[in-house]
Amino acid sequence: MTRKSQMRAGKLAARAEARTEESRKHVETVVGLGMAAPFAGRWEQLRSEALRAQMSASDLNGRLTAATKAFRLLLQSGVLALGAWLVLQGQLTPGAMIAGSILLGRALAPVEQAVGQWAVVQRAMTAWKSLSVLLSAVPATSAPMDLPRPSARLSVRDLAAAPPGERTPALQGVSFELAPGEAIAVIGPSASGKSTLARALTGLWPVLRGEIRLSGATLGQYDREALGRYLGYLPQEVVLFAGTVRENIARFDPEARSEDILRAAKAAGAHELILSLPDGYETVLHEGGGRLSGGQRQRIGLARAFYGDPVVLILDEPNSSLDDPGIQALNRAIAAAKAAGKSVLIMSHRPSALAACENVLLLEGGRMRAFGPRDEVLRRFIKGSPSVLAAATQRGAPSHG
Repeated sequence: MTRKSQMRAGKLAARAEARTEESRKHVETVVGLGMAAPFAGRWEQLRSEALRAQMSASDLNGRLTAATKAFRLLLQSGVLALGAWLVLQGQLTPGAMIAGSILLGRALAPVEQAVGQWAVVQRAMTAWKSLSVLLSAVPATSAPMDLPRPSARLSVRDLAAAPPGERTPALQGVSFELAPGEAIAVIGPSASGKSTLARALTGLWPVLRGEIRLSGATLGQYDREALGRYLGYLPQEVVLFAGTVRENIARFDPEARSEDILRAAKAAGAHELILSLPDGYETVLHEGGGRLSGGQRQRIGLARAFYGDPVVLILDEPNSSLDDPGIQALNRAIAAAKAAGKSVLIMSHRPSALAACENVLLLEGGRMRAFGPRDEVLRRFIKGSPSVLAAATQRGAPSHG
């Protein structure tokens, strides 16, 4: 009788909490665009619905608890009256009458308590079912054997990938080879599958078909933590966590050495930028990056991607928030990574990302349209390719074609 109302109250409460967290995380946008009043109104409506549903569920639970208690007292009184009548008839002793009343009360007390706490039991049952579904969907796997440090050779064959839990591919038919010391620019319009490819290459999104091999082994053959150290990943939306700049670059490794952190920051061209912060590497950041600009967050995120000497760099829109000095620092970082024998993939809309890349992978509608030498692909498939090539090489990078 209470399951449906309890579930509805829980869902409404979760929606209200999610709206609260959404508003808190994006408070600058909400206030800056004058959306505070509408957001507050929507939050109040959701919270009121959640409170009404919770009160309704509590009232129903309270009525059932009260009815159960009243029935227990009535039954206990009835047994006591029956016992008294039997005592008067000489068929029962007074001690047996009292014992019968006590035993009945003790027997019914657990039932009354169960009814009163049934909401807690329901939440426990729901949580148990959710865990069962989750654990059955993601079965336990044994730890893979430790593999030696891979080379920077990446091979992708007929790749099809989708977001977790979905079976319709967001990206399919992608094949390419990336050798040590090479860089590929992945270009294409919005929603073409660039970020999907980045997430698949880092093992974040499942592969529905085909395979991804790093130094000859599939990604599943590597330990998850080890794979994260071999890949330098810069996501499209750079997230910095509460802590110091040093901790963020070191990926919160408690055993990180200062020389490794400095090496990563210098490789990413972020060392001077970090020194200009109030406390340098010990500058405390709040969740999301706090006072840092978008370009500063991106360059610190790039330094984090370089930390640990990864063999493959996967950079999703690494220049989206950078100014000209930042773009030049990025190009120098990519050139240095290639010279060190690393391989690089750059997902980008901007021509400046093509400067350090020998090859271009063109995606459209979640499919690979072309792959090959940069200049050739641009001439064949991109309108106004001369201007694009000029923009790609204007910062001093040689033309590859």
